[in-house]
Amino acid sequence: MRLSLGITPKSYFNLAAATDPDAQAFITAAGITDATQKSAVNQLVLDLKGYSIWAKMKAIYPIVGGSASSHKWNLKDPRDLDAAFRLTFTTGWTHSSNGMLPNGTSAYANTFLNPSSALALNSANISYYSLTLINGSYDMGSQIVGAALTLAIRDTGASYVRVNTTGAGTESTISNADGKGFYQANRNSATIQSIIKNNTINNFSVNSVSRPNANIFIGAINNPIIYYGNKQCAFASIADGLTDAEAGNLYTAVNTYQTTLGRNV
Repeated sequence: MRLSLGITPKSYFNLAAATDPDAQAFITAAGITDATQKSAVNQLVLDLKGYSIWAKMKAIYPIVGGSASSHKWNLKDPRDLDAAFRLTFTTGWTHSSNGMLPNGTSAYANTFLNPSSALALNSANISYYSLTLINGSYDMGSQIVGAALTLAIRDTGASYVRVNTTGAGTESTISNADGKGFYQANRNSATIQSIIKNNTINNFSVNSVSRPNANIFIGAINNPIIYYGNKQCAFASIADGLTDAEAGNLYTAVNTYQTTLGRNV
């Protein structure tokens, strides 16, 4: 006789399983003690693995715990090393339970991830979850000798991205009246780059040319002249290029995470 519990195998597994080992390693490194935050991180890992996105991620910054010492960690590799892409912060950041806010004049976080060595020419994705409704500047990326992997979120005019392009006029833009939300700059082919807001994907025909040879910054663009941003960041990531379906699933996983923490927009 077989006894039915009235739940799917997946939900049964979630009820019975211990915390995912990758989630636990991050929780330990970041010193997370709050039960809701632990649950949110664990579910984020399970969702990314369930969507088969986890393997494509190079760096994931959940920005949880409310302090610089908890916000710096890379969920994919929570070691306190440049080679693990943990963040180091300049002055000018404000850290809280809602994320981390750059001052727009001196603040950036160095990921130590250099696209020229860590990402492929035709496969790259960066993301930024913004909680701020204010016109800003550049929010994430690197640009050197014209080659750029950049994400700029604007509340007036156009938000735009460049993904391994060189030269003026290679930006892909969308009109934007609200800088809050989850933004991705993505390339998964030699001919298409995308700017994605939440679950709306905008693909543009722009050829790849070169990867920037400079570490990616969060809260600014790493350039010989640094351009600073001013949007509160509640999540950021760097990955190989995603398919349209994977980019949509990344939004779903991140939005679920933010909803659990009570800071989704």
